[in-house]
Amino acid sequence: MTYRVVVTGASSGIGEATARLFASHGWQVMGVARRADRLEALAAEGVLTPIVADITDDADVARVRAEVEAGGPLHALVNNAGGALGTESIEDAILDDWRVMFETNVLGTQRMIAALLPALRAGSGERGAGDIVAVTSIAGHTVYPGGGGYNAAKHAQHAMLAVLRLELGGEPLRVIEIAPGMVKTDFSLVRYKGDQAAADAVYAGVADPLTAGDIAETIVHAVELPPHVDLDLVIVKPVAQSAVRTIHTGALTPKG
Repeated sequence: MTYRVVVTGASSGIGEATARLFASHGWQVMGVARRADRLEALAAEGVLTPIVADITDDADVARVRAEVEAGGPLHALVNNAGGALGTESIEDAILDDWRVMFETNVLGTQRMIAALLPALRAGSGERGAGDIVAVTSIAGHTVYPGGGGYNAAKHAQHAMLAVLRLELGGEPLRVIEIAPGMVKTDFSLVRYKGDQAAADAVYAGVADPLTAGDIAETIVHAVELPPHVDLDLVIVKPVAQSAVRTIHTGALTPKG
């Protein structure tokens, strides 16, 4: 049978790469994002069924639920939509940016999970397990100066997933957290609000930062493991990144 997966933030970056990889594995992908043109282009390639929606809008999420349930049981949900805005200190925080980060990373994830749990429960018997995946960040496990709003949102998202895992105990539902480190996508360009030079500086000299495809491989692998195997938390970093702000630049060479 054909399994069905919903991927949020599917119009670019990790979400697009994940949608493409699931599709190549024979899954039916429903891609959720705000950018209709990007979703329509992916639909034209046969990658996904587009659902243009904003996960911070209750009415949009209700419509997503209706469209998904109309197609039958659901087998996996990948909560990828989110991101960071700004690097201001706590003292100089732009609270509107914090609100956006909390709405997308935390409340948007909660909305999607709550909306699609009935469909996931319906599909869990067909695969042996239903999957709830969330792309968080190492910023949800380690703090750093200038990360206040993003750290807070991602720590909250991590905690929410841990609680959900407890609440779903006894059901054939896996809660999988994928926490990437340095991934070279448009993430930094968004964080620096379109400042290309600042975004490029993040990756300058770093040998092989992760790609969106690397994270997609991790997500799909976790979902396609045997149903009794649950990867609760996977932290994925490039070899050059020893810790969140400890990053080697230049070639990686053996010592001695």
